[in-house]
Amino acid sequence: MSEPAANATPPAELPPLEPGPLGNWRNDLIAGFLVFLIAMPLCLGIAKASGFPPIAGIWTAVIGGVLCCLFSNSALTIKGPAAGLIVIVLGAVTELGAEFGPDLDDAGRAYLGYQLALGIGVAAGVLQILFGLVRAGRIADFFPLTPVHGMLASIGLIIIGKQAYEVLGTPAPKGEPLHLLAHLPWAVPHLNPEIAIIGGVSLAILFGVPLVARGWFKRVPTQLLVLLVAVPLGLYFDLEHEHTYPFYSGFTGHEEVYEVGPKFLVNMPNVLAEPASAFAFPDFRGLATATGLKYLVLFALIGSLESLLSAKAIELLDPWKRKTNFDRDLLAVGVANTVAACVGALPMISEIVRSSANITNGARTRKANLFHGLFLLAFVLAVPHLIHEIPLAALGAMLVYTGFKLASPKEFVRTYKVGSEQFVIFVGTIIATLATDLLIGILVGIGLKFGYHLWNGAPLRSLFRCPLVVVPEGDDTVVVVVRDAAVFSNWLTLRAVLLDQAAKYPTVVLDLSRTVLVDHSVMEKLHELAAALAEEERTLSIIGLEGHKPLSSHPLAARRRPAGQPVPVG
Repeated sequence: MSEPAANATPPAELPPLEPGPLGNWRNDLIAGFLVFLIAMPLCLGIAKASGFPPIAGIWTAVIGGVLCCLFSNSALTIKGPAAGLIVIVLGAVTELGAEFGPDLDDAGRAYLGYQLALGIGVAAGVLQILFGLVRAGRIADFFPLTPVHGMLASIGLIIIGKQAYEVLGTPAPKGEPLHLLAHLPWAVPHLNPEIAIIGGVSLAILFGVPLVARGWFKRVPTQLLVLLVAVPLGLYFDLEHEHTYPFYSGFTGHEEVYEVGPKFLVNMPNVLAEPASAFAFPDFRGLATATGLKYLVLFALIGSLESLLSAKAIELLDPWKRKTNFDRDLLAVGVANTVAACVGALPMISEIVRSSANITNGARTRKANLFHGLFLLAFVLAVPHLIHEIPLAALGAMLVYTGFKLASPKEFVRTYKVGSEQFVIFVGTIIATLATDLLIGILVGIGLKFGYHLWNGAPLRSLFRCPLVVVPEGDDTVVVVVRDAAVFSNWLTLRAVLLDQAAKYPTVVLDLSRTVLVDHSVMEKLHELAAALAEEERTLSIIGLEGHKPLSSHPLAARRRPAGQPVPVG
């Protein structure tokens, strides 16, 4: 596969991309190394939290870096394991292990669940390859934005609920996410002081440093700072050797005895000395069960959705404004996921945090993704003993921080500002997910969205059908008139027509005066589409919303025609 076009036109202040496959290697090498520093602890932590061996996360990033660099044209995305898939992967490991190994001990059941989850991962990768081949990259545009944000926020809360126990150094109770979150106050008095010190200091660095960092220090990865502090603390507390220590507990009012040892450090095999211990192979029996099929849908659908949304977001940040072929990118992720699951690795997506860091650190082409994977491979082969010295509490702190970002209070405030109905859908998705699972949660969110559309007057026939008329006006302009409603579930039809007309006319006018409802998802997607067409020196103008009432003061709020106001005819 060739490099992204070297003659892409960057903004005036940016240097042009160098031609040739090696023209930009210095910039990509530096960016890849800096992303490697961020990715390494996150890969380990995400794998551990997913019920996989920590090294599985490293293999995912290595495979993603190498294979996706060959197959995808996404210039600046970093492929690897993502916190957003932790809940799905751990659920598959836990449920399939319990279903197929009820008589095994905990360790045996966990390993069997891991192998069964790999079987689901292989099948999901094949499905993603098929998605790419049938050009299903636009699937991300079908899902309404608010339930998707609610799903991600609920994943963040679940991650916090599980990883906070790693930070405290106490065993997590068994139970649903709501039980884990509710049990946290009880766990605090039973924390392991030395482990909690490592976890607490790590959290302080992750939350505090971005607030006070200035100048060049802002570019130092906080994950690296965490490791530079947490590893020496682990050595000071001698976590490598199992022992007990006394500590006065302010909660009980007397001295308690606590245990520490290697179980609080990353379990990392020596790949070169014992290669068999670093890999695992899939068990496909789960695909014949209802549980397995549920997780196949979640792996393929949620993984594809997250990856496409992240790749789209990074495309908008590309300084050279290069376009990603999302079908090709989905195909690349599918190929890499299939290979990864065959050798015991986690599923991967286009990861937005690492991709953003890639851009910030000066990456120019997808070779940066390759270099980040190769650095990870070299590190795990050359110095596995250093990885073993990383305290799990530090990795848990990184995931708690990631979970907080996903479920940030700012996201709740932003959603409320978009509209009270969006807030109800957002919170409803979160509650349903925490009380049940991801699949039911996202379905509840979509169901609430449909319910609000019907409540606001959208005709039932318009939920999946977008009646429209195309009216050319001269050689340069075309008017697309939409009737009934423009909502998330008929957006793909509207988008296809707008893009088709934009290829023929420099000016496209979208007339929404005859609609009863235009929902928030369509308003936001129209805003994005107008910006994308403007980069191609084409214009998308939106008219006809003067008589509609916004459901909030937010510029992208849903618009509804007031009751009793007649719909224009013609």
